[in-house]
Amino acid sequence: MTRNPLDTINERVSTAIGSAIVAAGIVTQEHLPAITLEVPRDKSHGDLATNAAMQLTKIAKRNPRQIAEEIIANLNLADAGIEKAEIAGPGFINFKLDKSYLYPVLQLVHEQGENYGRIDAGAGKKVEMEFVSANPTGSLHLGHARGAAVGDALCNILDYAGYEVTREYYINDAGNQVFNLARSIEARYLQELGQDAEMPEDGYHGEDIKGFAKELVAEKGDSLLSMHPGDRAAYFRDYGLEKELDKIKRDLNRFRVKFDIWFSETSLYDNGEVLRVLDELRDRNEIYEKDGATWLKTMQYGDDKERVLIKNDGTYTYLTPDIAYHRDKYSRGYDTMINIWGADHHGYIPRMKAAMQALGNDPDKLVVLIAQMVSLFQNGEKVKMSKRTGKAVTMEDLMDEVGIDAIRYFFTMRSMDSHLDFDMDLAISTSNENPVFYVQYAHARVCSVYRQAEEQGIELLPLAQIDLSKLTTEHEYDLLRKMGELPEEIAAAATGYAPHRIIRYVYELASLFHSYYRAERVITEDAQQTQARLALIGAVRTVIATALRLVGVSAPDKM
Repeated sequence: MTRNPLDTINERVSTAIGSAIVAAGIVTQEHLPAITLEVPRDKSHGDLATNAAMQLTKIAKRNPRQIAEEIIANLNLADAGIEKAEIAGPGFINFKLDKSYLYPVLQLVHEQGENYGRIDAGAGKKVEMEFVSANPTGSLHLGHARGAAVGDALCNILDYAGYEVTREYYINDAGNQVFNLARSIEARYLQELGQDAEMPEDGYHGEDIKGFAKELVAEKGDSLLSMHPGDRAAYFRDYGLEKELDKIKRDLNRFRVKFDIWFSETSLYDNGEVLRVLDELRDRNEIYEKDGATWLKTMQYGDDKERVLIKNDGTYTYLTPDIAYHRDKYSRGYDTMINIWGADHHGYIPRMKAAMQALGNDPDKLVVLIAQMVSLFQNGEKVKMSKRTGKAVTMEDLMDEVGIDAIRYFFTMRSMDSHLDFDMDLAISTSNENPVFYVQYAHARVCSVYRQAEEQGIELLPLAQIDLSKLTTEHEYDLLRKMGELPEEIAAAATGYAPHRIIRYVYELASLFHSYYRAERVITEDAQQTQARLALIGAVRTVIATALRLVGVSAPDKM
């Protein structure tokens, strides 16, 4: 696990400030307040700053600048790794540090390689993440693609932060939509055999349904006509589900997303879970009968109205099996269960949390993240239809058109609760304006420098034999500092469910590298300096590759 190397210097400086305050007689050790440090926005103000003098004004009954002077007078600069301490404004103290404090960053990256940045913030806590969960009745669309990109990236980040992560897909294979899928395939099958058959009113008219019918005729001929109507409907249902799920799995696999559990809604009926959850709610006096329907008392748990579980015609609402499904999740002992739902499910959150509370479960263990919609743009205009099919653009269309790296990068680039405009022209451009190209090019550029070094016969030394004091430029310090921030970014992205932070981080690191590359030569006449700089950019390459891997984007060696 990686301990943020920048924390070490913060602790040293904080300890030194505390010792100086006590030595100056301002307060005793037992009354010493917590020392806070921050990185100044303006680099000219130094590397760290503290407002400790202003915190102590009431206690010391003195001007904060006076207190700051006493702190500096009693500060052991050398022990703290401080080059210079200056008073600013009403009593801030700015510190310029001996930059050697950054060298351990390089050592850690080289030692830990692709595991640099792993932390134990999760301490092995079990997290279940359910995402995508599209109805198996057609192709995945753009909303599913965003959910897949964000969900998988968040799983990767949580794993990197020390959580035990389970990826889960809920298959909605019960209810009207699957019944209509079966009837649609049956109608197309009959039509393929030359019979007059009407498509169901809510049927599926996609080309894939026609394709399934052609395959069935080729495989089975007209033999299915002799089956009992009920058996034939069940056959079409199972056949259609298998075909649609295979297509979904194929698209997700291509998109670099794999699930640990594929949970069937039908299984909740087959094993009696739906009836059991209704019995439990009755036993808890959480449901009642009214107007021929069965209602759940959700208002007492913060929902805006009571919810129907069984309609007056005896059929279940969507909520009922969903409650059984989430009850099953709770029974598996996860510390947190995260759902990524589409924007149209926002109102569903309070009723599901209310249902869990009604069952005696902690509703805070259920976290629902909303992924907002995606709009496609090409040639400055909004795209609604696929050029290939003339129908709505699917995830498969987008992968064919712009590639997986661009989709995964762009779909994770913004906070998932904000609407995303996806510029297809920008996503496929090979220019610095395209952020995914810009970041990947930084990785490829480092690889190119390494190839040049090899061509020139430069043998890379082990880091222990390299003089890191040859790294002296601000660009080099900036790169070291930014790489040192990765563990902190992993922690923030994991706890805040914010994979877009990793995109922002890797873009900033790539930008710093490109600036360094333009400003300095890596391979110089000074052999020791060359070794130090090669070690530096090698670490940059490692960190960029790690960050891109976390968000499901490749790190090419050549571009």
